[in-house]
Amino acid sequence: MRQNLQNGERLRPVDLARGHGLSTQAIRNYEEAGILPAAGRTAHGYRTYTPLHAQALGAFLALIPGHGHRTATSIMRAVNEGATDEAFRLIDESHAQLLDDRRTLQAVESALRDLDPTTTSEPGAVSGPAVMSGRAVVSGPGGTFIGPLAEQLGIRPATLRKWERAGLVRPGRDPLTGYRVYAEADVRDARLAHQLRRGGYLLEQIAPLIAQVRAAGGLEPLEAALCDWHGRLSARGRAMLAGAAELEAYLRERG
Repeated sequence: MRQNLQNGERLRPVDLARGHGLSTQAIRNYEEAGILPAAGRTAHGYRTYTPLHAQALGAFLALIPGHGHRTATSIMRAVNEGATDEAFRLIDESHAQLLDDRRTLQAVESALRDLDPTTTSEPGAVSGPAVMSGRAVVSGPGGTFIGPLAEQLGIRPATLRKWERAGLVRPGRDPLTGYRVYAEADVRDARLAHQLRRGGYLLEQIAPLIAQVRAAGGLEPLEAALCDWHGRLSARGRAMLAGAAELEAYLRERG
């Protein structure tokens, strides 16, 4: 909510807070964190703010949806300290992260297209060498062990064991050694879990999706999740644009 303020107007913390539904303590906290420029003081020591402070607050709040609270704080602190190059670097990093997230989503969709939806082997039913991205991952008769699979995914074996406890993967056991053996269906589930984790999904969100994939014998249950993922990335991109506009206005006002 914008406020119609004159350049010479002086504002109390409550005036600044009211327009954004914030508490006066939040305003003081933002000033102490460097999000707002230092306030002026009355003869009695009370804080006074100006339209520039109101614009700084608006810029900060506009940056949060696209960059997150922590990065938005660092951006505003850098601007208020005169380190605009550092602020721009932080913004660039957020955009690079968004681009990486878009590429991750594309990788997920590509991985899903490459997966065989008819692969529904039961745990322990090892039917042939596991395949990842067109390459065989063979570490045992008809399957792969935990170490090679973790290496292919770029994660730790402990992560795969954690996913197993969460129901994301259900490897069988080698009858001679007792080691975990991942058949093709298990590798499929591990790949899905890995890509969805990169997309920001929690284990408790991934587990029912993979369970639906197993039950349905196909990947259709993931379509809604992918659509939601696309929507969230688009919303973040638009929020970055809105935040950039508010920050530019603040930079112009600072001179």
